[in-house]
Amino acid sequence: MSHEKYIRQIALPQVGHAGQEKLGRSRVLVVGAGGLGNAVLPYLASAGIGSIGVIDGDRVSLSNLHRQVLFAESDIGELKAAVACKKLSKQFPEITLIPYNDFLSGENALTLFAEYDIILDATDAIDIRYLINDACIVTGKPFVHASIYRFQFQVALFNAKNSGTYRCLYPTAPKTTQSCEEAGVMPSTVAMAGLYEVNEVFKYLLGIGKSQVNSLSLVDTLSNEQNHFSFERKNQEHITRAFFEKEYQRIEHVAFAKAEKEGYFLDVREFGEQPKLVFENYVQIPLSELENQLDLLSVNHPIYLFCQTGVRSKKAYRLLQDKGYGKLFCLAENAPEIEAKTIKIES
Repeated sequence: MSHEKYIRQIALPQVGHAGQEKLGRSRVLVVGAGGLGNAVLPYLASAGIGSIGVIDGDRVSLSNLHRQVLFAESDIGELKAAVACKKLSKQFPEITLIPYNDFLSGENALTLFAEYDIILDATDAIDIRYLINDACIVTGKPFVHASIYRFQFQVALFNAKNSGTYRCLYPTAPKTTQSCEEAGVMPSTVAMAGLYEVNEVFKYLLGIGKSQVNSLSLVDTLSNEQNHFSFERKNQEHITRAFFEKEYQRIEHVAFAKAEKEGYFLDVREFGEQPKLVFENYVQIPLSELENQLDLLSVNHPIYLFCQTGVRSKKAYRLLQDKGYGKLFCLAENAPEIEAKTIKIES
């Protein structure tokens, strides 16, 4: 990466050539390509962040243009993440910009977060904010948070260097909240909130300044007042992988009788377990060997998993999901029940 473009920030003693190299090796994931996303993305790219991921399954609409300055009327109907990355790639061709044209979910968050150094929350949905927080705890990633209410915004850095998390401030989600669409917002407020977020990212990646950890800043753009609220890290040991799977990941179950003919049944029991099953479209790969025998499975056909009790089939489901298999189902029945329903084929 050429340093000439970044010479002004390299001149800062807190950055220098070493800091610029560090930014160039950094990977930042931005969750949301709306107002906050549009505010942070140009400055992440212009500072020389090496890889920037953008996840958003939404499309550009006319009402977005008021504060989402990367988009034009000609982009209406197009996927936000794709448009944002395409436009920024033209201006910053040395930066790797990766669009994920999907909404963040319990099914993709852990795999995605593992690929990045820090997560930036650019959403306005409360439920997604808890998803981000909990996925960051499970994957050990820090995340920068901002939220906006009319002329006010708040900013904090969570889960960084054993600091507090979003749940330390807000243990459970409120029952009612107003989005920017409902409460209203000025584009300048969104822009300022985004700049505060970007600044937290830079400080964290470069290891400079005082990061907004265990403290939340509240900024009122009408009065220019700023308030800082300190909080203590609270016990978060219950936010485990098991908690995350139960809270956010829903495994789809289907009945044996409804399994599609073009798919196949994957038995993840160990060889020799009873009952022994032989029927159409049947494959047996024990869970203990599954990761090393993926070449036996097609990603293009539905896979119906089962075992003795359902525990191993769920683990196999997660493993295959992490490996990119999308057409996965756990059977509502398992081996003993299936035996009673199958028509044996003589070998």
